[in-house]
Amino acid sequence: MADNKNTDEAIQLLMRENAQLSGLALATGVLLTQLLQSILKTQLNPQAAATQIMTNARGAIDAFTPETTGERDPIMKARALDALKQFEDQIRSVLRD
Repeated sequence: MADNKNTDEAIQLLMRENAQLSGLALATGVLLTQLLQSILKTQLNPQAAATQIMTNARGAIDAFTPETTGERDPIMKARALDALKQFEDQIRSVLRD
């Protein structure tokens, strides 16, 4: 019975930590998106500037390899690329064509 209680407590702790990290990730994403939108709106060609930023970011993410980072889970890299696409879509939705 004690093992079940310890397991339940550990699961609850992990769920709280996951919720906190999810909130942190959401706030960070929103702030970054707002910041990039503000910066890009000041450019003469905001679409081209957005393309350059996203291309550079994609290249930086692609450069992470298990050999250089000790990355053990390719899901992290795939999620980072998915997040980048989400940010790009959000940013481009407010830029003039």
